[in-house]
Amino acid sequence: MPSMSLNNIIDLRSDTVTVPTPAMREAMASAEVGDDVFGEDPTVNRLQEMAAERLGFEAGLFVASGTQGNLIAVMTHCLPGDEAIVGDQTHFYLGEQGGMASIAGVNPRPLPNQPDGTMRLEDIQAAIRADDAHYPITRLIAIENTHNKIGGVAVTAEYTQALADFAHGRGLKLHVDGARIFNAAAALDVPVSALTRPADSATFCLSKALSAPVGSVLCGSRDFIKAAHRRRKVLGGGMRQAGILAAAGIVALDEMPQRLKDDHANARLLADGVSRIQGLTPVGSVPTNMVYFDIDPALPFDGQELCRRLERLKIKALLTGPRRIRAVLHCWISREDVLETLHALDAAVNAGDTMAPSDTKVGSY
Repeated sequence: MPSMSLNNIIDLRSDTVTVPTPAMREAMASAEVGDDVFGEDPTVNRLQEMAAERLGFEAGLFVASGTQGNLIAVMTHCLPGDEAIVGDQTHFYLGEQGGMASIAGVNPRPLPNQPDGTMRLEDIQAAIRADDAHYPITRLIAIENTHNKIGGVAVTAEYTQALADFAHGRGLKLHVDGARIFNAAAALDVPVSALTRPADSATFCLSKALSAPVGSVLCGSRDFIKAAHRRRKVLGGGMRQAGILAAAGIVALDEMPQRLKDDHANARLLADGVSRIQGLTPVGSVPTNMVYFDIDPALPFDGQELCRRLERLKIKALLTGPRRIRAVLHCWISREDVLETLHALDAAVNAGDTMAPSDTKVGSY
């Protein structure tokens, strides 16, 4: 695909900035629709069936966002006053405004995430509450795959199966926040269902690496999805003629997963080039489509200033710490865009106190 041509800016802040492909726009324009709150939108129904089949579940529920899907999952698996075990670096815990506690009434029990995105089973075992009236009841374990804060690492099918067996052996449920689960499947070269079927529920985002404009799908058993439908309603998630949006999701499921390895290759190309720029250091092994890099303390500027310089060169990246920056590759970023980004990074790092936009050609990174 060509690079995103919004004012000729290369936008690497997130794969959420993707716009619909021409095929998605055509599908949206011609979508057959109905009232989805009554279950009568045929395009939504088709998307839900496709999603459930791909992830290895009985049923699916189209929701407005991954955050909404995760919250619905918690509300369906747990009762107010229960407890859910989550990783301390997960989006579930850090990036969803505490909805688990403030809306679902469920206490999060954060445990350390390991460098591979997992939680140790022995840590989980120690965190399960005893049967005591003073304690909340442990009901749920939730994991994230791919794991954003740990560099987009893909959590393996073997761990997911082992964790599901562990949970079920103790009467607990397992939910997978699979916002970028198709990236994980591509990186591990396994069917996506291998990363979700062992769990009791899973969400994935259509609006990130799969490039659809809006929406996620929550999957689980038929009984689970029936109960989840009620929770979606109370959260304001009944979107009526949502087939216009679901049509883009169907194209996303059909056409986008098979090209995700291209994004991963471009991410590795970017990380390799960053490693050659003095003063910048990539973080981790770059297993999927995310590149984090740190700015050497010896450089006389911080991450905010580097982002400012890049934006003057028509490159956008995301500041995630005082001296840490994230770049996310997606379908609208080409290999040529990566090379242009590396050239801009080199210029930005080596610029003086003032820097004008450069029209120099791409360097040989």
